[in-house]
Amino acid sequence: MVLDLFYHPYVFYNICMRRIFIMIFILILTLSCGSITLSLIYPAPTATPTSLPAASPTLLPSHSPTPFPSLSPSALPATSTPAPGTTPNPLLKTFTVLYHPDDLIYVGDQVSFEVISPPGLDVKDANLRVQVDPPGGPNLGPVNFAAWGIQGRYEATMIWVWDTHDLDPGAHTLSFEVQPEGYSWTEQVTLQPSSAMPPDQASAHWASTQTHCCTVFYITNTASERDLTTLSTMVDEQAQDAIEKMGANFTEPITITILPRLLGHGGFTSTEISVSYLDRNYASNSWALVVHHEMIHAIDGHLGGDFRPSIFVEGLAVYMTGGHYKSEPLMPRAAALLDGYLNEYIPLKTLADDFYAAQHEIGYLEGASLIEYMVKTYGSDAFFSFYRDIHSHQGESQSDSIDAALKVHFSITFSQLEQDFLAALSQETDTPAWVDDVRLEVNYYDTMRRYQQLLDPSAYFRTAWLLDNKTMRERGIVADYLRHPHTPSNLALEILFITAGQQLSVQDYTLASQTLDVINSVLDAIDHGTPDPFSVSPITADYFSISSTLQQQGYEVQSIRLNSDSASTNVTSSTGPDLIPLDLQRTGGQWIIRP
Repeated sequence: MVLDLFYHPYVFYNICMRRIFIMIFILILTLSCGSITLSLIYPAPTATPTSLPAASPTLLPSHSPTPFPSLSPSALPATSTPAPGTTPNPLLKTFTVLYHPDDLIYVGDQVSFEVISPPGLDVKDANLRVQVDPPGGPNLGPVNFAAWGIQGRYEATMIWVWDTHDLDPGAHTLSFEVQPEGYSWTEQVTLQPSSAMPPDQASAHWASTQTHCCTVFYITNTASERDLTTLSTMVDEQAQDAIEKMGANFTEPITITILPRLLGHGGFTSTEISVSYLDRNYASNSWALVVHHEMIHAIDGHLGGDFRPSIFVEGLAVYMTGGHYKSEPLMPRAAALLDGYLNEYIPLKTLADDFYAAQHEIGYLEGASLIEYMVKTYGSDAFFSFYRDIHSHQGESQSDSIDAALKVHFSITFSQLEQDFLAALSQETDTPAWVDDVRLEVNYYDTMRRYQQLLDPSAYFRTAWLLDNKTMRERGIVADYLRHPHTPSNLALEILFITAGQQLSVQDYTLASQTLDVINSVLDAIDHGTPDPFSVSPITADYFSISSTLQQQGYEVQSIRLNSDSASTNVTSSTGPDLIPLDLQRTGGQWIIRP
């Protein structure tokens, strides 16, 4: 999408410039399949990664255990109080403050704030100021409230404004003030001593390597550095295939930044490509497909066009990649959405006019299938002539722009195209075999996004904390991508998602459905403030207990294979990204690591 890639999957985020020194772009995932001559000019590859300036020691949180339901400061809403003499807005409940980096904050961090306005409060003309350790501390801001992300959430965003290098560890008071409304409140943030930072995080920094096609940036001491040779080969393979399919000419390397945490569904494209790579990838998709999807977006943007509607931009990336999260037959799966099957089909006008507000997986599947239908019906050259010749006029909806271009190129309306498309879908014969697969895929990713909104809000694709990678590299900042919530609750749920994804991949729909049900039961319990939310089922209790036991011993669990009273796991430690196999045994109702 213009936000979501396949990485979900891949994504284009439309993000605004927020601070003097950083630009947060509106990421528009591009899609397209071109019919131009291919002439690829590769720079010579280099075998040895080149290190960039070392980052200041602001990396991941420590592995010390955090008992549930302990939340980081960024997850807690701040109660706001009108200043004396002001009239409070009756709709005002709380402002929510999200702190970055996520999770623990260490002395030396460059801290950012997202201050999200309560629903119903008009803050379009308001601004935010923050004073550190009043009355004598520095004043930060003011910064205006503005729309953030493709969701357009209104918030005041202060990026890297609080430099903590010269501060003492311990509690610090932050005083927030919203003007002209006059609302103010204070919060306390605890800075951990820099000496408490795990060694792998403290020494992590940006580095790069050059492949045939691309300049690849990554952060050291992460899974991407460990697997860099394999990933570099995959990048070249996917780039070559995408360029050939799109018929594009490239004379400069494509820039790819590998993120060590999951943001959105795992992929974004703007001036460069960002893709997530991590061991505990709870988006359960193919990294090669994510990269290919984002490559299509990058090439599509290079080929251009006056106006490329989102439904075609995202649909093209899925169509050219041969699937969204996995290789898949598009038309039979799209037919499963029709009445008589799932009854989840979204009318094309609705989808075109507000693509990213629609159910994510359905929108991508319909967009890709529509392109497949048009290419089969009119031919590739005719489709791309139409696609590159869509124009937008003031006050015109995306569906109106599509309708006008269809009349010029194919002498049909958008409504007529949809009728023909639906008729073609109804003729698909393999549809019944895909009904459960489509239904559970939608359930899986809806549940995953629910988890992100509840326990990892920075990862949610419509408001993801995706920054200007180039500026981050220049400033040596890695903490915003390295740190993420990692309580036993996060770890257990993310591995449960991986379990459900594996069950889906082997078409065990009954078990996958059961696993998704227990995940939602845990999320329900957390949402309702239940003291022991993982007690809803034996498997969730075991996953939580195993995650807790391993964290108490200084490990972060990456995978769990449960077998009655024993479990096999892969873990990492603060010494680096290498996977360590550990076996556990249930003894006296407790999980212990076998010697």
